[in-house]
Amino acid sequence: MENVYKPRKLLIIMAATAPGPKKQRVDWNLDKSTYDNFVRTCSHKGYAPQVMIEKLIQKYNQTGQI
Repeated sequence: MENVYKPRKLLIIMAATAPGPKKQRVDWNLDKSTYDNFVRTCSHKGYAPQVMIEKLIQKYNQTGQI
């Protein structure tokens, strides 16, 4: 009779793998000058614009305010 069960080691590896975060593309229509000022400010502070937007959305989800 063959063993139909997976080895225990394989099951532990599969259970430890968490699903990755899902990304959502968001499109905005901005004035070029507004966008340029935002990117310039982010670069002066040493942040990537995408990281700043993610942090602002995270803060909005937690507090409900910008």
